Amino acid sequence: QVQLVESGGGLVQTGDSLRLSCAASGRTYFASTHAMAWFRQAPGKEREFVAAISWNGGTTIYTDSVKDRFTISRDNAKNTVYLQMNSLKPEDSAVYYCAADRSRPTLNRSGYEYWGQGTQLTVSS
Repeated sequence: QVQLVESGGGLVQTGDSLRLSCAASGRTYFASTHAMAWFRQAPGKEREFVAAISWNGGTTIYTDSVKDRFTISRDNAKNTVYLQMNSLKPEDSAVYYCAADRSRPTLNRSGYEYWGQGTQLTVSS
């Protein structure tokens, strides 16, 4: 019954900012009991870790390529996690996926039980 739905993707130019959202539905208080994360996958490449956040927002982790530009946050009252992306580059172009699990945040995609369908981000030069 649980579903994760990403939104907020689109077409932007280099240097622009964009905010992605991931809303959980189907279970009351789902977000307050799950670590959540963002992954991305570009054409011809494997899905890679972007950022993760603990159930209460107390711990966050980022991949090095986005550490100084992206911020992950959450609003458990809305069962939603966000990814604020600044100073976007063409190499950020990918389908961005939201993931969740009851375990602590991890870089490994196998550690996440629930996945959304993804939202497309395209950054032009």
